[in-house]
Amino acid sequence: MLSRSVFEVEEFMMQHVAGQNQGKITLYALSTCGWCERTKKFLDNLGVEYSYVYVDLLQSDQRQSMVNEVRRWNPRCSFPTVVINDEVCVVGYNEQKIKKAIGI
Repeated sequence: MLSRSVFEVEEFMMQHVAGQNQGKITLYALSTCGWCERTKKFLDNLGVEYSYVYVDLLQSDQRQSMVNEVRRWNPRCSFPTVVINDEVCVVGYNEQKIKKAIGI
């Protein structure tokens, strides 16, 4: 049986949205979270390329792996969590912080 690294598993679970490349943008969200949907729509309106995952829709072991990844950036594990270029983390719906982090 082949084993995958956490990075490979994470990439497999992500949904990709095409757009202008402003670096690696990752949105960790919940399918039932209104602020998560607003953040997703905000990224769509900016026209940037990004990946997202609805953590609550993952299977148990995948969900736990993804929760651990979110906690790496956001110890409270609240949503939405946006990670930009594996360097900056924006927690919650914050248009200005997201725009600043991606250089818009």
